Amino acid sequence: MNGYLLIPAAGSGRRMGADRNKLLLPLLGEPILAWTLKAAIATPGVCWLGIMVHPQDRADITAIVAALHPEVPVELIEGGATRQASVWAGVQALPQGADSVLIHDGARCLATPNLFHRCWADLATTPALIAAVPVKDTIKEVVNQKIVHTPARDRLWAAQTPQGFHVPLLRAAHQQSLENGWEVTDDAALLERMGHEVAIVIGEETNLKITTPADLAIATLILQSRL
Repeated sequence: MNGYLLIPAAGSGRRMGADRNKLLLPLLGEPILAWTLKAAIATPGVCWLGIMVHPQDRADITAIVAALHPEVPVELIEGGATRQASVWAGVQALPQGADSVLIHDGARCLATPNLFHRCWADLATTPALIAAVPVKDTIKEVVNQKIVHTPARDRLWAAQTPQGFHVPLLRAAHQQSLENGWEVTDDAALLERMGHEVAIVIGEETNLKITTPADLAIATLILQSRL
């Protein structure tokens, strides 16, 4: 298995209340992004990592990577104004011969090597997939602070990353999104708009996305329990 991985890391700390990229904030003494990279690098079969970065963060992220002494190539790629644009930049920078790729948000620093491995393994037979877990709460659709619909919970899943794709399919999806002006929050949505099936890989309950200070506190507890 040759595991190619793209990590969008060009975001901000706005919802975290930080004045810089939240992935540079400390978590148990190391930047959030370092924990994400540790799990990816520790996954059997990984052969290349591409990290989409904001130019102002390049020096900091270069230092984070260097401190980990990765045994696989790690390339820093200039990201775009949105996550979608950053992923497209990453897709264009993939090494020649990469036929499938995982995309994993840098802020999901609790994903384990086991999850990466299972996603890469399923990509051998599945052209598009995402990690996800069934929702536990009852979900309400709300308009103007009024409930308009309560969807059946047994059909609802919470999307996570990694998300994996065969590269020609992902490239075609991004090219079509550029032509049609589609704006989505994850790459699976592009495939859905094109009518392609996207499979589910059972995710991890602890694979939360660090977005708010409360998430950072929870992540601290989870990592402490692992260590």
